Amino acid sequence: MWVFGYGSLIWHPGFPVAERRIARAAGWHRSFCMRSIHHRGTEAEPGLVLALDRAAGAICDGVAFRVAPGAEAQTLADLRDRELISSAYLEVTLPVTAEGAPIDCLAYVIDPAHVQYCGGLALEEQAQIIAQAVGGRGPNRDYLWNTAAHLAELGIADAELEWLADRVREIGRIREIGS
Repeated sequence: MWVFGYGSLIWHPGFPVAERRIARAAGWHRSFCMRSIHHRGTEAEPGLVLALDRAAGAICDGVAFRVAPGAEAQTLADLRDRELISSAYLEVTLPVTAEGAPIDCLAYVIDPAHVQYCGGLALEEQAQIIAQAVGGRGPNRDYLWNTAAHLAELGIADAELEWLADRVREIGRIREIGS
């Protein structure tokens, strides 16, 4: 069993991993296009979390994780508890290319018909939301910074995430000065 990670799964898979490979999903892009009302925000003040959003010609580089043998059933149950909390994600089998080889991975992609979908938000609006939102798993900014840092460690460039990480830090400094 393989799982494709493009956001928090990269730095916190939450299951036993037998193997990791840098992988690419064609036709999808990583995007803060899902309002988070549980993990990184609340219903009153939603945050934003990453999702795979379908886009012609797009690519998303991430990590394909091979689940440790014998842990597949528990991993699937745990991922469903974590990722399908509000049904904004769809569980799919996603073909990726990892080190030149095709692999079918379990992945969670955004349902563009779901009420939590918010594709197309301007980067500045995303930064303002991420800078202030807090949910059950902590500040939204930590989620962004952890993802950006781990992508950089893996040598995966993502210009939008890098811009957002810098802008959210800047917003934090401005708020500190203003207090």
